[in-house]
Amino acid sequence: MENSTEVTEFILLGLTDDPELQVPLFVMFTVIYLITLIGNLGIMALIVLDSRLHTPMYFFLSNLSLVDLCYSSAVTPTVMAGFLLGHKVISYNACAAQMFWFGAFATVENYLLASMAYDRYAAVCKPLHYTTTMTTGVCLCLAVGSYVCGFLSASIIIGDTFSLSFCESNVVPHFFCDVPAVMVLSCSDRHVRDVVVTCVASFNVFFTLLFISISYIFIFITIRKMQSSSGYQKALTTCACHFTAVSMFYGTVIFMYLQPSSSHPMDTDKIASVFYTMVIPMLNPLVYSLRNKEIKSALMKVVLEAKVLFRIMISTLCNAH
Repeated sequence: MENSTEVTEFILLGLTDDPELQVPLFVMFTVIYLITLIGNLGIMALIVLDSRLHTPMYFFLSNLSLVDLCYSSAVTPTVMAGFLLGHKVISYNACAAQMFWFGAFATVENYLLASMAYDRYAAVCKPLHYTTTMTTGVCLCLAVGSYVCGFLSASIIIGDTFSLSFCESNVVPHFFCDVPAVMVLSCSDRHVRDVVVTCVASFNVFFTLLFISISYIFIFITIRKMQSSSGYQKALTTCACHFTAVSMFYGTVIFMYLQPSSSHPMDTDKIASVFYTMVIPMLNPLVYSLRNKEIKSALMKVVLEAKVLFRIMISTLCNAH
């Protein structure tokens, strides 16, 4: 710990040094972030406003949207500022904070996806007991447990990473303060801490992925036994959105984090990280809204109500004049 504060700031290398790409990349990431903001805030607003969506499935979906928005916001504004202002210096404390918030919310998403898999299992495999299985208390416990696990894991990883000594280079070969990219800068022996980080990340990923896999095995067995084609189709539709989100999320996580930091090729990590930190939070609301009739119905209801309200306002203004 004695030398851990010798480095007071870090320099983020960013995605590219090519000046011709700075503006196009800034525009592209701005569009991605705006879609992420609008999509996730829109899903949360729809779920709050439409009483038909006050169900366990949409309770977890609203939390998923909140988490996507938070962990994208921990990274994307910093990247955009780097492109626009060329300012790629981040303080020691700001780097630790960015790593913590990103890691915490990304881990919360792990457990929320597992909670949603359990919800889908209860809905498809035990439909008659669904209302007694997925009670308000159970949903709250699963959600709170997801946040507790996420913030606890992030605290362990941040404490482990920033207990290292950073007394040599302060140039982070990444566009944000990610754990592997910062750990490689340490001048301490990081073997034990590397193992701790890998074990914590592996437990989070494999525990939740195993839970999701078991849930889907039972779901697919139940679906195959269904005699009714309408029931078969409804069950597939119910699970398709969640399965798509799970595939995108865990595919990237396994590729990036479940290997020692010393073996990470940083250029490859940058490409994967763009998908993980910016693209997935943008795609999740699109996946759930485009393939979900209830979300579409709620959106149409809000649009129609907004049109009626707008017409009333115009009519009131005209009568006033």
